Amino acid sequence: MTLGEVVSEHPECVETMLSYGLHCVGCHVAYSETIEEGAKAHGLSDEEISKMIEELNDAIAKTANASQGSSIITLSVKAVEMIKSIFAEQKKEGYGLRITASPGGCSGFMYEFDFEKDPMPQDKVIEQDGVRLFIDPSSLSMLKGSNIDYVTSPQGEGFRIDNPNMRSACGCSGSSCS
Repeated sequence: MTLGEVVSEHPECVETMLSYGLHCVGCHVAYSETIEEGAKAHGLSDEEISKMIEELNDAIAKTANASQGSSIITLSVKAVEMIKSIFAEQKKEGYGLRITASPGGCSGFMYEFDFEKDPMPQDKVIEQDGVRLFIDPSSLSMLKGSNIDYVTSPQGEGFRIDNPNMRSACGCSGSSCS
């Protein structure tokens, strides 16, 4: 697999890759280099690569075991209220909220939100308290187990995604990154 494929299919592996110095997980080159090629380009020995792959497989197994039975995405009461309010303000009642996740940004993922009338055929549709979320298969693997909240703080207000699949790589906790 390429580094990009691993990140896309198994976001729980990003932290391990970062710990081995593979900070290119969101880079465009990540989709052309295998794990071994990327690791060797960053100076890892064969033994270090084997150990990293073992840790990557362990991270995938732990996530698979932990996610059995857990909900895919949950919305806080405040997030549901705000989404409904935005739909009403934009005259989009009956629409769903598309959430797209992609590798990148300093927190490991970038998120996009959009209004859509209907889901695409391949989408997972999640309904909670009258709000429908549309999530494509690629984004679904990156968002699994996430909680979406709406927060207000002295720095501003907005939606916050607490994603168990990723921890901040730069120390900002994703709160001030785009």
